[in-house]
Amino acid sequence: MNNKYKIVVLSAPSGTGKNTIIEKLVKQASYLQHSISSTTRDPRGKEKNGEHYFFLRKREFEDKIKKDAFLEWAKVLENYYGTSKEFIEKINQNNQIAILDIDIQGGLQLKKKYPETLAIFVRPPSLEELKKRLISRNTETLQQVEKRLKLAKVELGYQNHYDFVVTNDKLDDAILKIRKIISEKFNL
Repeated sequence: MNNKYKIVVLSAPSGTGKNTIIEKLVKQASYLQHSISSTTRDPRGKEKNGEHYFFLRKREFEDKIKKDAFLEWAKVLENYYGTSKEFIEKINQNNQIAILDIDIQGGLQLKKKYPETLAIFVRPPSLEELKKRLISRNTETLQQVEKRLKLAKVELGYQNHYDFVVTNDKLDDAILKIRKIISEKFNL
């Protein structure tokens, strides 16, 4: 491939297993590296700068927007989130493919701007199963789970805008399918 960037985007409703899939893919395939997003929100819990996110001040983020330093960016509520061009270039210079976990807004923005991006939508087997997964995480109230399910219904409406849709019914099967898609796309 002779494209400017080698990027895989994974988007999915919350609770679908996207982060687990990416974590396992990166461990299994040395040619993949997880991209770290930039944000203006404050670190949560044990999050560390440069490991979980690149934490930037609002003005610094806005300056980078003006300098076209992001492949994609969005303002969600009060905070900015974006993918640094420089970070993706470093990954690609190491002969690795950047794998991003970004929301649908960012995924579609990236795909429009860089059509060679491999965009994969990970869907749950059903909304009932997604609800079970969200509840079993035990990190949110039932009201918050219901909000996530409502959002998931909206997000599922965008899956056909992605190059591939993979159902995460069985984790290992989903990982295998995604690895095969990536291998075929990048001739690995």
